[in-house]
Order: sequence, then C-alpha cells, then structure tokens
Amino acid sequence: MQTWDELKEVCLACRKCRLAETRTNVVFGDGNPASPILFIGEGPGEQEDLSGIPFVGRAGKLLDSMLGTIGLDRGKVYIANIVKCRPPQNRDPLPDEQEACIPYLRAQTALIRPKIIVCLGRIAAMKIISPDFHISQDHGKWFDRKGVRMMALYHPAALLRDPRRKTETLPDLLAIEEELQKLETPAEA
Repeated sequence: MQTWDELKEVCLACRKCRLAETRTNVVFGDGNPASPILFIGEGPGEQEDLSGIPFVGRAGKLLDSMLGTIGLDRGKVYIANIVKCRPPQNRDPLPDEQEACIPYLRAQTALIRPKIIVCLGRIAAMKIISPDFHISQDHGKWFDRKGVRMMALYHPAALLRDPRRKTETLPDLLAIEEELQKLETPAEA
C-alpha cells in the first residue's frame, strides 16, 4: 500500500482524463487524515481549482458553518472529492472522469480508514452509496458498507441555491453528531 505522501505525489501528477488539461491545481483533499469521519464532494469548483483546497468558496464557507453547528472543523475531519480536478464551468463530473479518479479516493479512504463517510450531494452519494440514490428522499438516512456508516447531505452549493432545504439539513447534521458520539463512547458490556 502507498503511503499518504506517495499517493498525493502520484495524484498531483495525474493525466488520466481530460480534466487535467484545464486544471490549475489538483485538489487532493484537506483536513485530518487520522479523522474518523470523511466528507466527500463531487469535484472542485473555481475557487478550489485556484487554491488547491476543497470547499473554500461560498459553498465551503457554508460547509464550515455546518460543521461548526455540530462542534467540528476542518482540523477534526477530512474532506475530499470524487474527482480531483475542476470540471469546466463547474459541470457535473462525467462518468469516465469519475472512473479515472476514483482509485485516488479509494486509496485515501483505505489510508484514512474512516468510521463515517458523509457524501455531500447527489453525485457523491450516487458514486459512493448507491447508483440509484435520490438526494431529496435519501438524505440523512444511514447506510452500512463494510463496517462504515454512510450518509448523504445536500451539497452546500445546493443549499445556497435553495436555502429552504437548510431546515432539512439540521437533523442530518445532528444525526452525524450522534453517530460521532457513539464512536467516542464505547458500548456497555
């Protein structure tokens, strides 16, 4: 298995798909790679492409606020994306782009070994949880995969477009907080 630094080096040099042709920076991820919780978005936007850090634009500021609601910050979680390079005009990453990049996310996940994965939005949930995932129906529901608890939230950018959905997101955030507390409190024998 590659080390974290080896994986990052290979990812930063990647040319496996057309997104490499238009990127400014590869957006590998950000946060604490020893965290029990991994947040996964679909791909970097313009601000992320410029900085090389995921979720730094308006949606990132909202994500930071959402994390703060449940006592988390970037130092306590790890944030990554399905694709590591910005799709032009922030379009959804195409299936072949996702397939070219998903090995990096799988390797990150294997190294992090999270207990909880939170998908941010429909694209990530369809790739990670289930291809027939419906964000409006399935957000906030827990799924178990190979001993990992998984859930999806509305993508912060979607919440910026439709702020009414923020009220639906608070119970989902509280469920994440509850799940994290279970990890901290060993089960009674």
